[in-house]
Amino acid sequence: MPVQNSTMSASTPLDNRAPLSVSALVASARLALERELGVVRVAGEVSGFTRAASGHCYFALKDAGAQVRCVMWRTRARLIDFAVADGMAVEVRAMASVYEPRGEFQLAVDSIRQAGSGALYEHFLKLKARLETAGWFDAARKRPLPPFPRAVGIVTSTRAAALRDVLTTLARRWPGLRAIVYPCAVQGAGAAAEIAAAIAEANAHGEVDVLVVCRGGGSIEDLWAFNEEAVARAIVESRLPVVSGVGHETDFTIADFVADVRAPTPTGAATLVAPDGAAFVHRVAQLAARTVRGMRHALATRTQRADLAARGLVHPRARLAGEEDRLRAHATRLALAWRRDTAARAAAVASGAQRLRREMRTPFADAALVAAFAERWQRAAALAVVNAAARVDGLAQSLAHLSPQHVLERGYAIVARKEGGEIVQDARTLTRGDALDITLARGRAAADVTAIDPD
Repeated sequence: MPVQNSTMSASTPLDNRAPLSVSALVASARLALERELGVVRVAGEVSGFTRAASGHCYFALKDAGAQVRCVMWRTRARLIDFAVADGMAVEVRAMASVYEPRGEFQLAVDSIRQAGSGALYEHFLKLKARLETAGWFDAARKRPLPPFPRAVGIVTSTRAAALRDVLTTLARRWPGLRAIVYPCAVQGAGAAAEIAAAIAEANAHGEVDVLVVCRGGGSIEDLWAFNEEAVARAIVESRLPVVSGVGHETDFTIADFVADVRAPTPTGAATLVAPDGAAFVHRVAQLAARTVRGMRHALATRTQRADLAARGLVHPRARLAGEEDRLRAHATRLALAWRRDTAARAAAVASGAQRLRREMRTPFADAALVAAFAERWQRAAALAVVNAAARVDGLAQSLAHLSPQHVLERGYAIVARKEGGEIVQDARTLTRGDALDITLARGRAAADVTAIDPD
């Protein structure tokens, strides 16, 4: 009952009393409620449970006929020894009171304990267990998401804030990605049938590569359409990969378990299906830079190898001249060696003949044979000299054939660049206007390139 003004008699007529302020009225109601009811024990089903950043817990306690808002302050909420979830049947010990800033009746909960699952939550657990046994949650049947979809389908309400979040995220991550909305109710009677029909329609049209089934957060009642078997069956039978983005990160529905991928929020679902454009561009830039570095390194390596090979090259004219000098030197050494050998053999024969003449003062029976043998040896020596001379002439002729001059005598010419003196072997290395130096069998000539035939 309201607190009486101490300066006013209880018998003062009501119209003559000073009016109460709203604050005084609400305070009086709170005091009366706390005095009359005090600490109570209340059983009911949890709905809309949230834990604020401050640590305080807020939820509603309801049954079939009514509901009351509850608050559990941080110091008491720390003592909860189980995970409170929507739909859970609990018993609370609380002080019945009024939240004065809003004038709302509430329970300030001192302790909470489980009293068995609520009806919705119990139905959720039974359906989850049955579908899990049927293999609808198996990871083996779930498909990977396409890395670069050509279009994304969105199954949700056109009035849902989640749709705006998904569209904004898709446009930010991959501009130009086409999004097709398959509208349906996401809450209330008939919502499950509409969601299942929208999923079937997306599969029938074949316009998209992946589906996002989403809606914002809410209580277990608000999200119940996504706990219906019809929606779960539509997701399982979908040919398109399905991403479930229902509620907040702490909300779980049957749709989350049967979907190919579960996202914590609708925005998270959009993040999963749309490639990260900025990261993709950065990766392409990295690959391009790596390719350029690799090409530069390869070019530098091959340039160094070409330079080393060029240093080992010898001008053909110089090489031919060197070979000619080497052959001439070999021929000279061979002729000198042969003359020395012939002279040595002749000296040996003369010395032997002189020694024989000294030792054989008188003629002997075999003198004619010895003379004939000496004559034969002299003829053989003369023939060997002739043969050696012929071999030297043959080598000289072979050397002459190898001489560049001999090649030039046959009508050929040596063409070289005037700048640098490199021998020209391929017409494709020339350009119009190049100055050339032409060496002939007799004399030299200069020319400029006016036409090129690479064949």
